[in-house]
Amino acid sequence: MTSVTQDTPVGRRLRHIKHIIIVCSGKGGVGKSSVSAQLALSLYGSSPTTRVGILDVDLTGPSIPRMLGLDGHPVHQSSDGWVPVYADGSEARLACMSVGFLLKKKEDSVVWRGPKKNAMIRQFLGDVRWGELDYLVIDTPPGTSDEHLSLMEHMAPVHDKLSAVVVTTPQAVALLDAMKCLSFTRAVNLPVLGLIENMSGYVCPCCGEISNVFSTGGGEEMARREGLKFLGSLPVDTELVTLLDAAEVEESQPSEGEIVQRSFGILRRYEKTSTAPLFAKIVEEIVRSLQNPLTNGATSGS
Repeated sequence: MTSVTQDTPVGRRLRHIKHIIIVCSGKGGVGKSSVSAQLALSLYGSSPTTRVGILDVDLTGPSIPRMLGLDGHPVHQSSDGWVPVYADGSEARLACMSVGFLLKKKEDSVVWRGPKKNAMIRQFLGDVRWGELDYLVIDTPPGTSDEHLSLMEHMAPVHDKLSAVVVTTPQAVALLDAMKCLSFTRAVNLPVLGLIENMSGYVCPCCGEISNVFSTGGGEEMARREGLKFLGSLPVDTELVTLLDAAEVEESQPSEGEIVQRSFGILRRYEKTSTAPLFAKIVEEIVRSLQNPLTNGATSGS
């Protein structure tokens, strides 16, 4: 595996990344991008030295730049490849890359066929100067199509670093699509760290009462039935929704220093949301599984 890794551009670029976590779902609208953003932020906050990258390969609907307060930030080219955008400024421990950084206007549509998508993903993996990372979180689009196949093809030399987290909501339709996502991971031999049930209830911001708007427990039952680790349930948190949705920088084209300062504030404010401690427990399970794959490891099925 090592010789193959050194012989491919993607393998050489990713060889200094310890763990690559692909966040996937079979259905859109389950909050997969917000889960990806929280996973990156929680991993970043798990220790003062952890280095994290987040790659947004939802090419037609890139939302990670906005969620991290990095809309409008340019991507720079160096002699060693593209420089990722650092959400934490000079600390350079939270690197981000998305096609959203490459659009002239954030509302521009990305109208690409499969080959162009494949080439873009190859560039993200092989041309971005990721450096040494403990974790690279990859936010994928809904379904199991071009982007997912391109990821698995290009990252074949580092397959031993790959694992997945499946995101669903409690409704039966979402669970059915999550099963299709799980079928994909088994077809490509991608280990699954576990399943997260998102939007599991709504917490009233006034009284704290939880209402099961979309029902609850379906994800946990699916995990039990399929032999997956159930990582946890996340209710709809209005404070978190407001934080991620309002993380857009001002239209007045602020300076680079202002963007960095604002986005760093997002990292601090996230830790104060009611969802952050819930997600911290999820991250503990993920890290434990990655560190002890034989005893707490992911399942791949067949």
